[in-house]
Amino acid sequence: MPEFKQFLLADTAEGLTEAEILSVRVQPGDEVTVNQVVCEVETAKAAVELPIPWAGKVTEILVEPGQTVEVGAPILTVDVDPAGGGSVNGSPPAAEEEMKPLVGYGSKTVTTKRRARREVTQEAPVTKGGYVPLAKPPVRKLAKELGVDLRALATSVDGVITREDVQRAAAPAAPTAPAAAPVPSGARERRVPIKGVRKATAQAMVSSAFTAPHVTEFLTVDVTPMMELREKLKKHPSFAGVKLTPLAFAAKAVCLAVKRTPDVNASWDEAAGEIVYKDYVHLGIAAATPRGLVVPKIRDADAMSLAELAAALEQLTTTAREGKTPPADMLGGTITITNVGVFGVDTGTPIINPGESAILAFGAIKDMPWVVDGQLAVRKVLQLALSFDHRLVDGQQGSQFLADVGAILADPAMAITY
Repeated sequence: MPEFKQFLLADTAEGLTEAEILSVRVQPGDEVTVNQVVCEVETAKAAVELPIPWAGKVTEILVEPGQTVEVGAPILTVDVDPAGGGSVNGSPPAAEEEMKPLVGYGSKTVTTKRRARREVTQEAPVTKGGYVPLAKPPVRKLAKELGVDLRALATSVDGVITREDVQRAAAPAAPTAPAAAPVPSGARERRVPIKGVRKATAQAMVSSAFTAPHVTEFLTVDVTPMMELREKLKKHPSFAGVKLTPLAFAAKAVCLAVKRTPDVNASWDEAAGEIVYKDYVHLGIAAATPRGLVVPKIRDADAMSLAELAAALEQLTTTAREGKTPPADMLGGTITITNVGVFGVDTGTPIINPGESAILAFGAIKDMPWVVDGQLAVRKVLQLALSFDHRLVDGQQGSQFLADVGAILADPAMAITY
């Protein structure tokens, strides 16, 4: 007898409730092996490839690309004993009672109800009745309920019919208004759903801005000595093959300065009524990606040398820009750097990442007039901005930390005194 199992959407990172299906890489009838990637989804944190934990034959695909599904929902059905005789007279397969999260993403148990078996087919763009624009399953269902012919609709979002398109088509015609010129719907507007990384970033930033009292301080620094040291180190054998950027110096300076002001590396635990001080630095690096802003972490950055930090930064940013940062790599940060200088921006007022107490904005390094020993000279100048949570970091502590970071960047030899 065959044995059916349903592959469920697991909780791929802490607190996630849903994900969008990006692609399904198997079809009914395909043989699959243990740990074969069968689906790619976009969560609120990143794109994630989902491996299947069993071998067998795919019997059903229960989702479609573009569909948003909740954690615990079935993605596909597999006959893990195909030699036992195939399907059983259309009997629905029993859903797995439990589906553990992917390795490394926590221990939350996910449950799901049995879902009726259905046949999923991909709707062809051209049918006998004419062209049918794309629409997600819930939108097609709504159109059927309201008696709207999808083939008769104009679309407002890149050829994809939306719920609003269907509702407009189903609404009764409004009374004719005298002398009113018609306004083309969507002619100069484009609407896209708020989802994935953008949705998660928005929720996190709003939560941070309205729960942590932000204070931002600024410091302008002559970093000519740092840039001179950078050129010297680039020729040193120990930095061969290492992309040594100014951001690597900033990362090292932050790790050193944290030791003198541990408050900026702490967190506020409202529920427990405690301040949690961390004896380690999981350094977040804000990175712009095609999917939006992500903040992957360099674990135990305080234990790394400058060369190790530089290598870690290069790997982290490359992975982030490719959209391949694992969700687990974006959890548990202690303090963050945002490199706005890469866009040519002098500085800003960054918003603290939830769960942290400080974030440093690293601005563009520019040639500027600067007074050196009473004489005007052209120097490499940088602006820093530190936002911190005033519940646990006082002005004195925030100022001391910012001054320490600036002092190291202005004169890297100061590092041996920390």
